[in-house]
Amino acid sequence: MDEAIGRYPADQRRSGAMPLLHLWQEHFGFISDDGVQWVAAKLGLQPINILELVTFYPMFRQERAGKTHIRVCRTLSCAMAGSYQLMENFCAATGIEHRHQNDGMHNPISVSADGNYSIEFVECLASCGTAPVCMANDELHETVDANSIVDLVRNPQPAIRNPQPPHPLEHRLIFKNIGRDDWKVDIDAYLRDGGYEQLRKAVTMSRTEIVNEVKTSGLRGRGGAGFPCGVKWSFIKPDEKKPIYLICNADESEPGTFKDRYIIHEDPHQLLEGILISCFALNARTAYIYIRGEFPEGAKILERAIEEARAHNLLGKNILGSGFDVEVYIHRGAGAYICGEETGLIESLEGKRAYPRIKPPYFPAVLGLYMCPTIVNNVETLCHVKHIIAMGGANYARLGRQNNTGTRIVCVSGDVQRPGYFEIEVGAVTMGQLIHEMAGGLKPRRKLKAVIPGGSSAKVLRADEPFKLKQKQPDGSTIEGEISINEIPMDFDSLTAAGSMAGSGGVIVLDDSRDMVWTLNNINEFYAHESCGQCTPCREGSLWMQKITDRMLRGGGVTEDPKTLKTIGDNIAGRTICAFGEACAWPTQSFVQKFPEEFAKRATKPVPPPLPPEYTPEELIEEEQIPTAPMARDPGWEKAGAAGTI
Repeated sequence: MDEAIGRYPADQRRSGAMPLLHLWQEHFGFISDDGVQWVAAKLGLQPINILELVTFYPMFRQERAGKTHIRVCRTLSCAMAGSYQLMENFCAATGIEHRHQNDGMHNPISVSADGNYSIEFVECLASCGTAPVCMANDELHETVDANSIVDLVRNPQPAIRNPQPPHPLEHRLIFKNIGRDDWKVDIDAYLRDGGYEQLRKAVTMSRTEIVNEVKTSGLRGRGGAGFPCGVKWSFIKPDEKKPIYLICNADESEPGTFKDRYIIHEDPHQLLEGILISCFALNARTAYIYIRGEFPEGAKILERAIEEARAHNLLGKNILGSGFDVEVYIHRGAGAYICGEETGLIESLEGKRAYPRIKPPYFPAVLGLYMCPTIVNNVETLCHVKHIIAMGGANYARLGRQNNTGTRIVCVSGDVQRPGYFEIEVGAVTMGQLIHEMAGGLKPRRKLKAVIPGGSSAKVLRADEPFKLKQKQPDGSTIEGEISINEIPMDFDSLTAAGSMAGSGGVIVLDDSRDMVWTLNNINEFYAHESCGQCTPCREGSLWMQKITDRMLRGGGVTEDPKTLKTIGDNIAGRTICAFGEACAWPTQSFVQKFPEEFAKRATKPVPPPLPPEYTPEELIEEEQIPTAPMARDPGWEKAGAAGTI
């Protein structure tokens, strides 16, 4: 425990709270009141400072789980692949009575009578391409057969699918070692393949030269926002007196996205080399890798990689004889999607609830971790830095297209025959090529209905609608043309022009068997659960939207529901501290707009009169007819009947 605390500055012991809570739970199975008191005393904090973490982060438990604890992913790609049936079958096999809440609170753990098994629904486990997935204790199980759940119960050993070989349309840089038969994860294999040569080159360059190469490359962040990486780096003052920190955002939580997991598990030294080059360029002496709590094996792999690099003088004091000292530490999250937002992540790393900060003034490059200048970059983004140093910024920029340079990893899941990850030159592959060639096309006798192109927060694109995009001509001029969904280039600007975004690269494909109200309800349940609760529009609105779509699914939809859904979404977007407001509003806004006929079909009951006692959702669902009456000028609330009419 002292070693865990020692990874943070002496005056910032609160950062050790989550590591200590993880250690306590691993030892005792749950976090008791005594555990809260002990951790608080160890760090010199008040118990409430620890309790607020236990009640905020879903992975921390206040009651004992079974000897084998199963976490079933319920988010969209897994739900489409049968995770709800998986949950039912597991409960039947173990005699567990499952309690599923859909009110935006943490899903409760259900334990078998003998205490041997427990189960809970969890949000995205970042393995959407191998859905449905679950975790048995700390082991990930992919492509789980709901009809063979007894095998999982009796033999809780992971059955990880082998990585897929490259497709001819791919251009692999980051993923060039993924799936290689002759590849091992250790540093010896990495060094034999030319590993850390770019770090050796970088420490002979000036910091300004490295930043300029990254600027020249045109690299845009691969985590979701697409902000130019070199521009972000240039916000750090060359003569900065405060300590500078680099944080690697490995909190891959966006439903539909599952690329960072493979980098961490299969090529950790590539990530580490990118981090070390970036630290040298920024003069950052300390870096933290904030990794999802649901990646316990990934955290162990990165810890081993760090120690291997240290043994080769690639990390620690005076790396490669350059006079530069740098330390890299692992910090595990505990199941909160909001930690993907950079200032929420910083708050979490400081040992607090992940409440995003207001920008301005709290831009991380100025007032970041411990109020010091901080750069937060995604896993894939930092890996690209190594290749920019190897190729040179100008050569890297020749990959892809203008303002959309390099390669990026797209993850395809949902209703395709070969879901998986594909590394492509940005903009060199169209949506149609990605779905119909690389991902094997739709399932037999099915038609494309819709695509969510950038993770669950991206606006949905309807398959049969035309899109107006500006296209560059051979003479350099641009004209506006109308194209189909299959012709949209997979780059940042084209997807934005089409009315959505490239986001995190998670492409979820929906065929004509899918109910769009059911699909939106699953997404709404995710965002209602993951809202941090800091901002009223998001905290209340995300739950309202989920309650409405849930009621519509169960037969209680009223005629005003589609309009109400859109109004709620309109009043969330742009009115919150961070972009989570847009993330939860955009799906609702776009689904209601793009598929009005499906929402109207689920919203047929008349609106009940606004008189107490109001109709509950259950009454709206159960009542075949909803009686209505015009309001009198002075109805007198005491005269309202049980049905709420005068």
